[in-house]
Amino acid sequence: MARQPRILSSTGIYHVMLRGNERKSLFLDNEDRRRFLATMSSKKAEASFMLFAFCLMDNHVHLLIREGSEPLAVTMKRINGSYAYYFNQKHNRIGHLFQDRFKSVPVENEQYLLKVVRYIHQNPVKAGMVGDPSEYRWSSQTAYTDSTSNHLVDSEFVLAMFSDSKIKALALFKEFMEQDETDQFLDMDEEIERDLQNISEVMAFLEKFAVEKQIEGGYRHLKKNRFAVNEVILEIRKRSKLSVRQIAELLDINRGTVQRIKP
Repeated sequence: MARQPRILSSTGIYHVMLRGNERKSLFLDNEDRRRFLATMSSKKAEASFMLFAFCLMDNHVHLLIREGSEPLAVTMKRINGSYAYYFNQKHNRIGHLFQDRFKSVPVENEQYLLKVVRYIHQNPVKAGMVGDPSEYRWSSQTAYTDSTSNHLVDSEFVLAMFSDSKIKALALFKEFMEQDETDQFLDMDEEIERDLQNISEVMAFLEKFAVEKQIEGGYRHLKKNRFAVNEVILEIRKRSKLSVRQIAELLDINRGTVQRIKP
C-alpha cells in the first residue's frame, strides 16, 4: 500500500512521534537519552528549527517542533540517522531502530499548540511513571519551570502566549499544565481499540463490574477489595484514555494506587 502524503502545516509546526521498531526500546540507559538530546541540539544548530516540547519515553518520543531552514522530513532523517548509528554501534546491533517513518500532525493555532505541550508533558504521568510532570527528568517540563537556561527548548515562545510578564506567564503555564488533558493526540497505542470512549461508558462498565464481583454499594466500594480494584484499574487503563486523576476520583482512591497498575 502506497504511503499517504503528509498533511503540511501552514505554521510549520508539528506534533511528531517516533517509535521504536517492533515497539522495542529506543533508550537502554541514561547515556542513550543524553545522546538523543545532544543529537537534537546539534541538528537544531544546523537547521535552526524551534523545539517547544519533548518527552523521551522508553520506546517512543514526542516532539513539538517548528521547521527551520529545511523541511521537517529532512531534519527528522538527520536526527534519526545520527542517533540510530550511535545506538547500533554502542549496543552491537544491526537493523532498523525506528519503526517506519515518523508520524506527524500539523499544529495550526496557539490553543492546540498549548494542548500538545500539556499532553506531551503529561505522558509520563499517564504512564504511571511519576506523579507529576516536573518529576520526570527526560521531558521539557523543567525548561519551563526551572530558572536554569535550556538552549534546546524554546520556552519563551510558548510562555509569551500566557503573558508578557515572565512571572505571570510561569504561574499561568503551571495552572494550565495541571489541568487534565482529554483531547485526542498522537498516541503510542493509537492502533489499539479503546472501547470505553468517555467517562459515562467507564462508569457503566464499573457498575457492571461491581455487580459481577458482588460488591455491595456499587463500584465506589471496589476499593475494599484489593484484587478487584487492581483488576478494574488495569481494565480502565487499557480500554480508555482516562487520566490517572480521573480514574482515582471515580474509584475514590489515591492516584498512587492507579499509577502502580500499568497496562
